[in-house]
Amino acid sequence: MEENVRAGRCVVAVDGPSGSGKSTVSRRLAVSIGARYLDTGAMYRALTWAVLRSGVDLTDTESVAKVAGEIDLRIGTDPQGYGVTADGVDVATAIRGPEVTGAVSAVAAVGAVRELLVARQRQVIADAGRIVVEGRDIGSVVAPDADLKVYLTASEAARAQRRSAEDAADVTATAADLARRDKLDSTRKVNPLQQAPDAVVLDTTELGIDEVVARLRALLSERGVA
Repeated sequence: MEENVRAGRCVVAVDGPSGSGKSTVSRRLAVSIGARYLDTGAMYRALTWAVLRSGVDLTDTESVAKVAGEIDLRIGTDPQGYGVTADGVDVATAIRGPEVTGAVSAVAAVGAVRELLVARQRQVIADAGRIVVEGRDIGSVVAPDADLKVYLTASEAARAQRRSAEDAADVTATAADLARRDKLDSTRKVNPLQQAPDAVVLDTTELGIDEVVARLRALLSERGVA
């Protein structure tokens, strides 16, 4: 992707709950504006995979933090095909499975884990210069000085339908799991899921991906950084 990254700093922070379209929108926007892409959720998932593999009790925050401090976590930033490895193991597929999905909110709530990964994320952003970053606390914590902060949302029904289609899962079960994760992520003590005060809120319930990307590009053009 090196040759496709345009000159000029541009940091876009995309936050929002699961199923709001963050990943697809962020990747397409990054390609559209010649930027890199960082999926911070994949970092927390990869760490969760490592914690589960280690056999550590998820409620033992010190042990979870120890795994976080020792793991060799690497994530690519090419929006057209990034990889994720944990201790040399390709975990791109494994981190999307139900076991990791069920445990990631607990691991992500550990203060020491967030401190470590936020520092890593900020370094990636600084090194890239031009990047679209997606997660749950990007605009409020990771990149509060982003050129554009966006909070994507959608109705609970739309989010459940999208996620169940992606995972080939039951819609009702998916809706229940999304509600569980939303509550955990929005009520955790450290860096909860939240809308940054100066973020642009965009409801994607009735919008296609191309429409959302076009709106974000328009907002970037208004700021002179598209």
